[in-house]
Amino acid sequence: MSKKNLNVLRNFFENSYQFLEIYNHFKKKIKSLKSKKFLVAVSGGPDSLALVALSQAYSFETKTAFNYLLVDHNLRTSSAKEAKTVKKILKKHDIELNIARNKLKINSNIQKNARDIRYKILSQYCEKKKIKFVITAHNLDDQVETFFIRLARGSGLTGLSSMSTLNRFNKNTSVFRPLLDIEKKSLVYISKKIFGKYIKDPSNKNTKYLRTKVRNLKKPLEDSGIEYSQIIKSIKNLASSKATLDNFINKILEENVNLSKKEVTINFAKFNEFNDEIKIRLINHSIKILKDNYYNPRAKKVTKLIKNLEKKNFKRSTLGGCIISKKNRILTFRSEKNVKNS
Repeated sequence: MSKKNLNVLRNFFENSYQFLEIYNHFKKKIKSLKSKKFLVAVSGGPDSLALVALSQAYSFETKTAFNYLLVDHNLRTSSAKEAKTVKKILKKHDIELNIARNKLKINSNIQKNARDIRYKILSQYCEKKKIKFVITAHNLDDQVETFFIRLARGSGLTGLSSMSTLNRFNKNTSVFRPLLDIEKKSLVYISKKIFGKYIKDPSNKNTKYLRTKVRNLKKPLEDSGIEYSQIIKSIKNLASSKATLDNFINKILEENVNLSKKEVTINFAKFNEFNDEIKIRLINHSIKILKDNYYNPRAKKVTKLIKNLEKKNFKRSTLGGCIISKKNRILTFRSEKNVKNS
């Protein structure tokens, strides 16, 4: 980056207490990972461009290497043009943006499938470049929206704890979210001041998506005296309770989940002694061992499986890419791929 652009960043963060505080918060989070190489997921929206600015400021201070990758989902005719626009915006600040274009057709469950493809592409890039951490621009507003979405879906404690700062994506890569405590409006301001403009995704206003409907609740909630900052306190309390429960459940997992010959088995009699929350954890954990999925299956699907398991005539079912069977009071989980190949 040129000295002129470097000075723009330095002056911006150093001359404003509010934004220097955001930068210091970001710096503290990044330092905790003790890594010198990261991949920043860029979308072109204000959140991700603010993340780019914070990453660049940190790289100047510490010589940390940041790679920048935008995944073009290829869902709109204008997406390729928008990706090139973002590349030009960053190039003006001597920032090299890589663009990966999705070639797979997405015809159903668009937001989920697009997200899955995006993380797969990000993960593949990390493996190629030997990078352990993908940084995303998820922020406080995203956190609250996720809480409401999961609340609407009847999620339990795990879901309502919303997103964690650090999550393992697969054996080699983790997703890092250092901005979960930062309000979106602050990131929009940073993006405007540093880059001048950003891309507006029209899907963010499409009310056919649940997230958009939830996002539109913000103003009515604030008008009623309910601030996002208050909701975040509840989310953090739930996350604290989850952490306590996790310690307890991890012991149960160690004692009851067995892996052998590409199968996971659980004693069904023992399984039935637990409440539904622990049963859900046991099922999700078993599937994750075999499939290494980033996201757990939907809670309602797991709950449905638990009810089916109680039926005397239950023999087998599929969930999360696994086949679950019950025989001689033993629950067995096998990858569908392994079953087909056997």
